[in-house]
Amino acid sequence: MKFLDKAKIKIKAGDGGNGAASFRREKYIEFGGPNGGDGGRGGDVVFRAVPNVNTLIDYRYKTSFAAQRGQNGMGKMRTGYSGETLVLPVPTGTVILSENEEIEYADLNQDGMEYRAARGGNGGWGNLHFKSPTNRAPRQANDGLPGEERTVVLRLKLIADIGLVGFPNAGKSTLLSAVTAARPKIANYAFTTLNPQLGVMYAHDREFVLVDLPGLIEGAHTGVGLGDRFLGHAERTKMILHVIDGAEPDWAARYAAIRHEMDSYGGGLMHKPEMVIINKIDAVDSDELKERMTAFKKSFGRKKKPEIMTISAAGRIGIEELIASVEKKFLELEEKND
Repeated sequence: MKFLDKAKIKIKAGDGGNGAASFRREKYIEFGGPNGGDGGRGGDVVFRAVPNVNTLIDYRYKTSFAAQRGQNGMGKMRTGYSGETLVLPVPTGTVILSENEEIEYADLNQDGMEYRAARGGNGGWGNLHFKSPTNRAPRQANDGLPGEERTVVLRLKLIADIGLVGFPNAGKSTLLSAVTAARPKIANYAFTTLNPQLGVMYAHDREFVLVDLPGLIEGAHTGVGLGDRFLGHAERTKMILHVIDGAEPDWAARYAAIRHEMDSYGGGLMHKPEMVIINKIDAVDSDELKERMTAFKKSFGRKKKPEIMTISAAGRIGIEELIASVEKKFLELEEKND
């Protein structure tokens, strides 16, 4: 299934049914009087968060949705039936935005959450409502009110425990495949990952959902490369794993560049717990590896250093230790939040 994390659609709630203007007509009953019923209410448009779906592809080809109109009122004081509510399922984690994306209407971040995006119009009054001592045979009835109509933007932010960030070719996809059953595309060229990939990592009797985000490059927040649009999926994560290619000579520059893009994006990413993963250590001489690690740690100066681990995702070196460290980190976070 193709991944799609943003869609713009037009929705319209149902119009209310018209009121009826009718009179009682029965044998032997004189001056029957008005008996027109009210029109039914138009159906609402509701978005509902559903589990086990992680794309908005259903809203790519069909972009206009309308709820059912209310039935017109009828004689014998019969009210028209109300239009059925139109329920539009979206993946859990979907944000409903205004057309210009400046207003957030709702954040459906839990399974089953609903947001009524458009209200149906009220049904019109039948002529029975207009009967009075001075107007015994009213002939007027109200038309139903139109349902609300608007254009909204759906923005999906995947819900995961851990987000993998880093430059293209840092080995994020290889790491994802090493710690989960996910099988993302892996190749020796930049931007192999074009869409976020999810996987589940198991540690003892616990499981953690990981999301591998497409690689960032300097200037991503201005639209360079794939831009920073996928960082929105990291907003929901509880922790960031920053993957650095150990074969690169200047780890500090790589780390600072990605941190700058995260800071420019915002969304609280800079304040999330973080671990730095130095990958591909089997491709670097041991003495060179020590020198680069020393220089990297010195680059933090007096600032608090994140936890740093060295692995080889392809060679499965340090993978078990990484899983154990992630589990320990999560336990610490849970104790801190309690």
